[in-house]
Amino acid sequence: MPPPAQELVVEEVDAVIVAEPRPLPERRPPGQLVKAQAAVAAGSFVAGAATAVVVAHRRAKKASRRTGRGRRGGAALEVAASRSFLVDVHLLQKRP
Repeated sequence: MPPPAQELVVEEVDAVIVAEPRPLPERRPPGQLVKAQAAVAAGSFVAGAATAVVVAHRRAKKASRRTGRGRRGGAALEVAASRSFLVDVHLLQKRP
């Protein structure tokens, strides 16, 4: 048994043209494109380097607080050696 025939629906739409179509901008020379791409790459590199500096500074600040070398000026423990396995193992100097 063949499938039932589908009806063709025609719909009329009224449209208003808001602005005249503009022509596409002229093609830029390849040298100008290369300069723009180099500027984007350099900007991305600088942003990444700045982010790395900020993260390293914050981690160093956090680490100094943990070892007691922060603003308080208290006696800090000296780390004699450090070994990494699945966990970090630190050997500490005896206090004088």
